[in-house]
Amino acid sequence: MDELIARVSTAIGVEAGVAKTAIGQVLAFLNKELPDGAVGEFFDKVPGSREAADEAAAGGEASGMGGMLGGLFGSGLMGLAGKLNGLGLDMGQIHKLGHEIFGYAETIIGKEKVQQIANGIPGLSQFM
Repeated sequence: MDELIARVSTAIGVEAGVAKTAIGQVLAFLNKELPDGAVGEFFDKVPGSREAADEAAAGGEASGMGGMLGGLFGSGLMGLAGKLNGLGLDMGQIHKLGHEIFGYAETIIGKEKVQQIANGIPGLSQFM
């Protein structure tokens, strides 16, 4: 998980704590939408990823304004974007975040399984 946090932090220009929280939000979303299969395999292979997702799902550091924005935008990808925006990320950073997370996931679980995740959530592929 430390490697992914470092990649995201560098790519989107935020400190490691913000990167970890943003990653946790994305992983919590994926876990909620597709709890089995490729997402579960990613959690099994990346130590600390499940904990980051659980922390984000419980509120963690993304509560407050990010949680309110996520609530305003509803659930799904718009809700996730609202939460990430509440962390201070703009749409360009959110796209880079997705690119880094899914690029990293390809190295862990393979391109086919990442594609299964993308196919399982309408609209997700635009963030890859």
